Amino acid sequence: MNDRKKPGPPQGTPAPAPAGTPPAGTPKDTHYAKLRRAHRDQKAGGAPAFRPRQSTPPGDHAPEGLVRLYGLHTVRAALDNSDRRIRRMMVTRNALERLEITDLAALPFTAAMVEPREIDKLLGSDAVHQGVMIEAEPLKPKRLDALGETNLVLVLDQVTDPHNVGAILRSAVAFGAGALITTARHSPQESGVLAKSASGALEHIDHIEVRNLADALGELHEAGFQTIGLDSEGPAELEKTFSGDKIALVLGAEGKGLRQKTRETVNVLARLDMPGAIRSLNVSNAAAVSLYAARTFVRRQ
Repeated sequence: MNDRKKPGPPQGTPAPAPAGTPPAGTPKDTHYAKLRRAHRDQKAGGAPAFRPRQSTPPGDHAPEGLVRLYGLHTVRAALDNSDRRIRRMMVTRNALERLEITDLAALPFTAAMVEPREIDKLLGSDAVHQGVMIEAEPLKPKRLDALGETNLVLVLDQVTDPHNVGAILRSAVAFGAGALITTARHSPQESGVLAKSASGALEHIDHIEVRNLADALGELHEAGFQTIGLDSEGPAELEKTFSGDKIALVLGAEGKGLRQKTRETVNVLARLDMPGAIRSLNVSNAAAVSLYAARTFVRRQ
């Protein structure tokens, strides 16, 4: 009988794992390692498990007669507008620097430096305020007879979405339109959402408010404007309808388009030439394209 023991593994080599034990580094091993770490962190008072940030709803409304405007471009443009009456500002240190305001106490209205969460409490956490909010008097709309010397205006026939109207304002200012004409009813009032979408353009263009759009179009005709209603089914391409040296582009509400009375009153109905599969655009995009085409035409006159 041979009593010699079989040679074991070389010194320093780990003994083989018992049968049925998963090899180290497998997904199961990693899973249990994570559980052990989480348990240790919890006992040590570590950070709790991730929880999604809860949305803060808007707080109380602005004081009567005032609107809350927010965002760096919006507030900077309001500060630079001599017609804007600002009553209060809340601003973070970072936003103050980006607005290039060196002396908060020198401003002609109440101003306070705050943390972002203080603005969140008023506007709600979904408002992209960029660390600044003002309370101000709304700009007063003008009458149509106050229309100044301009050869390009934009007319909205009951476009109600403030995001769209804000984006249209931005395009109107970018392409040099002299005024935006809307109806007193079925049009959004000045608000933080509209002003933020306009990105400062609200302060750079005349807003004319009319009671009866058909009558207003008649007055534009008398002032020498060619009124062009944008319609995806319009009989002519927009670029082929331009005439004269004054143009008023008329756009209707998303989905409904121009009202029948408006369609009957404008000089011409026109469409944007779109050879692709999609035959219509969002009203703010259609406004931008139309303004570019009209501006190109009037500059040649």
